[in-house]
Amino acid sequence: MPRVEFFFDCSSPWTYLAFDRIEALCREEGAELIWKPILVGGVFNAVNQELYELRAHQNPRKEKYYNHKDLQDWARFYGLRINFMPSVFPVNSVKAMRGAFVADERGKLPAYARRVFEAYWGEDQDISQDEVLGRIVERVGLRRAEFFDKIASATYKNMLRDTTQDLIDRQGFGSPTMFVDGADMYFGNDRLPLVREAIRRARQAS
Repeated sequence: MPRVEFFFDCSSPWTYLAFDRIEALCREEGAELIWKPILVGGVFNAVNQELYELRAHQNPRKEKYYNHKDLQDWARFYGLRINFMPSVFPVNSVKAMRGAFVADERGKLPAYARRVFEAYWGEDQDISQDEVLGRIVERVGLRRAEFFDKIASATYKNMLRDTTQDLIDRQGFGSPTMFVDGADMYFGNDRLPLVREAIRRARQAS
């Protein structure tokens, strides 16, 4: 069975788009999906610092098209509600992404991550705040006390650091990044058709 690793941070709207479709894609193509929560700010700081300069000096025409029309076209196509500029942007997603490991242990990562995406990008809720995360945790059936105890521990801090470093070590530079069978890397929501074809090639070669 081909394997797809999905490196993601819920602070990215383009990642929300890819997240919305990756499960169905892997199911349809008979691929194993492995969730890899990361802190994309850690990736940027390590290997993509020029992004900050680009954000500060964007071409206004390109910015208006890319961040508004293009994003909204994709959101409409996927049937999602995405507000490009939440009240808190960029958001500190470190607690939310550590929490993805807690959710994964309980078999609830897809439901948890979807709710985090919806809260931030659809409802303009600040996912860095404990009260917001607490409501998400309870809604998806996780235990609040366990969740907050774990994400404050060294174990879960290291889990997030390790997956972030794993992406950096494998030449990744942002979110979402997908690997098919270990080494075949794809970046961005619009690469999902290429991921599908890569899965098919891998299945035929096995």
